[in-house]
Amino acid sequence: MDTNTENPASKKPAKKSFRPRRKFNRPLKKDSNKGEKLRIIPLGGLGEVGRNMTILEYGNSALIMDMGFRMPEEDMPGVDYIIPNISYLRGYKKNILGVLFTHGHYDHIGAIPYLIYRFPFYKYPFFASEMTKAIIQKRQEEFPSQPKLDIETIKDGSKIKLGPFNVEFFRQNHNIPDNMGIFINTPIGNIVNTSDFKFDQHPVNEPATNFKKLEEIGRRGILLLMSDSTGAEEEGHSLSEESIFENLEKIFRQAKGRIIAATFSSLLNRIQHLINLSEKYHRKVFTIGHSMKFNIEAAKRLGYLKLDKETLIKKASQISQLPDSQVTILCTGAQGEERAGLMKIATKEHPVISIKPRDTIVFSSSVIPGNERTVQMLKDDLLRQNAEVFHYKMMDIHAGGHAQKEEIKQMIEIMKPKFFLPIHGQYSMLAANKKIAESCGIDSQNISVIENGQIISLTRDKITLEKEEAPSNYVMVDGLGIGNVEEVVLRDRQALSNDGIFVVIAVVSRKTGKVQGSPDIISRGFVYLKESKELLHSTRRKVIDTVEKATSSGGIVNWTYVKDSLRNSLGDFLFQKTQRRPMVLPVIIEV
Repeated sequence: MDTNTENPASKKPAKKSFRPRRKFNRPLKKDSNKGEKLRIIPLGGLGEVGRNMTILEYGNSALIMDMGFRMPEEDMPGVDYIIPNISYLRGYKKNILGVLFTHGHYDHIGAIPYLIYRFPFYKYPFFASEMTKAIIQKRQEEFPSQPKLDIETIKDGSKIKLGPFNVEFFRQNHNIPDNMGIFINTPIGNIVNTSDFKFDQHPVNEPATNFKKLEEIGRRGILLLMSDSTGAEEEGHSLSEESIFENLEKIFRQAKGRIIAATFSSLLNRIQHLINLSEKYHRKVFTIGHSMKFNIEAAKRLGYLKLDKETLIKKASQISQLPDSQVTILCTGAQGEERAGLMKIATKEHPVISIKPRDTIVFSSSVIPGNERTVQMLKDDLLRQNAEVFHYKMMDIHAGGHAQKEEIKQMIEIMKPKFFLPIHGQYSMLAANKKIAESCGIDSQNISVIENGQIISLTRDKITLEKEEAPSNYVMVDGLGIGNVEEVVLRDRQALSNDGIFVVIAVVSRKTGKVQGSPDIISRGFVYLKESKELLHSTRRKVIDTVEKATSSGGIVNWTYVKDSLRNSLGDFLFQKTQRRPMVLPVIIEV
């Protein structure tokens, strides 16, 4: 979820093993700030997958790591994204030194343009790798009114000093190029943020995990390890991209018609596989989706994606000029997103491409929790159109970018931290990561499992949970609105989606308080009017009785009271008749 939050079951053992080493908690160098403390404030990413954002505070200085969003849940109609609540930063008296980014997945960078509307982050320096910087800058083009961001490019081994923090970036394998772990030397000790990571000895277009570098960092003495938890519930070792290539090749070898492959646009390692195989089997590649096209171009420009000049087809119309056996279509939509390329093809909304009986559809990603039903419906629809469908539960054609149990153990053994903080994951994932750390010899008292908004106080000798909490509730993005969809609005939308709306329009005499004529009724998503004549007749009678009873006292009429009475009585009446409670909107017209 990253927007790539996949956790496939392990199939292969680790490429490199480590003997358990139990010498944890070794002394760290002392300094003059022994009485000081470091505060860690997660505003997102802990207790959920996505929305990653964490603040480190020391004295009057603060450092921010990542600014991501997460996708809405199924019971959030109309909501586009969920972003961190940054109310904690309003009126901030501390000196914000900068924002560090681990990698270019939207659950780590996607909230930037929305948060800038709420806080002047553009005033502070951003630090990101080349690929991450390119994705951030391209996304900012969609928000032309915003100030230009100051983004300093970092790479493996880059070192920067920001106030009391000495920061060093180190390369980590994930499923997007230029992913960086972060080493931070603070006055109280050294901290490591693993970023989203996996140990892969056979990755695509990037070097294998640099264990010597990790061991060198571990020898510096690590006070706190902040470790990726997304794969902590999965046994064994994550699949290597080498295994994925072998299985994808089986599909390419047997496919007789077009291959339509859906994956995340940021999953560039997988895109490279699909391009390599297309070239090997003499297929041209057409891409669908703005983000897919941009990420391929950016990665190609930066040298992270390799392909022949003639491989890509620029226009969809060229597809019809080629035999189906020579066409590969790369698109987004493996999560069943309604506006993504695969969905448009499946529903015949794409202007040129539609499903053919001999097409092979490849879902090269696992399903993000919450999307299962939508993805299943999409698969069913594709199968009804006589396409052949492959997905990760059938064969290993997807590997997540997250360390599983054995890799997390290796990381802990390498770093030998005194304290351990699970990050990036649902609460069950954080809890599983704690158990892994305990199995590696870390005292449970030195492990803190916290959720968004809870604040950790860290000294050389102790990690404690403070009583203070930072606001961390959802801030929802809805079209151009940021944060104006509150719980009451969401509840209204849920009510509308569940039971519909029922509008009653009554014309009432100002003088007599009597209803003139028969009330009009509008029903949307509640009952079909033509087949509910008896209910409508009873409802009109109820409207007349309620209004005339409320106005029968004579004198001045409180029309707000009349509307409230009508809303309440109709709501109870309709529930009694149908066991459903639509949103009732009474309209009174005085004449």
